[in-house]
Amino acid sequence: MEDRRMLGTVRKAIEDFNLIEDGDKIGLGLSGGKDSMTLLYCLAKIRRFLPRKFELFAIMIDLGFKDTNQQELQSVIEFCKEIEVELHIVKTQIAEIVFDVRKEKNPCSLCANMRRGSVNQKAKELGCNKVALAHSSDDFVETFMLSFMYEGRLSTIQPESYLSRIDLKVIRPLLYCDEKDIIKFAKDFPILHNPCPADKNTKRQYMKDLIKELGKENKMVYSMMKTALYNTEEYNLIEKPQK
Repeated sequence: MEDRRMLGTVRKAIEDFNLIEDGDKIGLGLSGGKDSMTLLYCLAKIRRFLPRKFELFAIMIDLGFKDTNQQELQSVIEFCKEIEVELHIVKTQIAEIVFDVRKEKNPCSLCANMRRGSVNQKAKELGCNKVALAHSSDDFVETFMLSFMYEGRLSTIQPESYLSRIDLKVIRPLLYCDEKDIIKFAKDFPILHNPCPADKNTKRQYMKDLIKELGKENKMVYSMMKTALYNTEEYNLIEKPQK
């Protein structure tokens, strides 16, 4: 996907949901994966021509894994310098807490909560009023299916949400971007591969694989699921009887 098209897709999401306002200070949660690197690049470019002026910081959480690839990390650091985004690396003991102390059998939920907490805390220290996360359209669909199948409710993440406890808005400017397009777009970016032993062994990965399998029988499955997220007036659900 060429620059202009991806930048246009991200900008459309920003405009449609008013995700960025004049004077915003935005802390971007940077894992070093393809999604967050794409969001980093796009917001760094968009800030140059968006009428509303905003500041951008990259926040990377060092989970404490000893086998993190230092060469890959250095490439990400250099990339941030090239696109003129200030990078802050926050060292934590999240890996030790999750795997050694708590010995979590299903570590992803606790790790994600602690990682988000660290990003939010650093964003507040930097004076940010918003945090940008790199959830693609696939994440919105997968979250909808996870909520439906494991929680018994119809729900997904939102383009913008407000964390009242810490007074931060969370924005997701990649909501119109499909993962397949992000993979192509980020092919030349430096990528920091995830050293977590639970990577690719999660319920979200199972849901991703399930949707892919359904797509083999019906190529429209994913696009119809994505359409359903915006078709909120067409729900035909059963209302509970009045007692």
